[in-house]
Amino acid sequence: MTKVEIYTWTFCPFCIRAKELFERKNTPYIEHIIDGDDKKKKELYEKTNQDTVPFIFINDQFIGGYSDLQALEDEGKLDSMLG
Repeated sequence: MTKVEIYTWTFCPFCIRAKELFERKNTPYIEHIIDGDDKKKKELYEKTNQDTVPFIFINDQFIGGYSDLQALEDEGKLDSMLG
């Protein structure tokens, strides 16, 4: 089974869109809400070199944020990543 993890802020519109995309695809995901957790955000930045939410991982591989996720969908690559 594909493992999807999203690190989000509660009211981030890009985070909401990413979750909605996975929900439309009936893909379960694990959400980590990191509102105000500067330590976790710094840790994710150091791991990914991205400084904005959402941080999206598929099978422990960082794929980027919402724009990257949507690009994979637009290119027809997301479904194969999700299995």
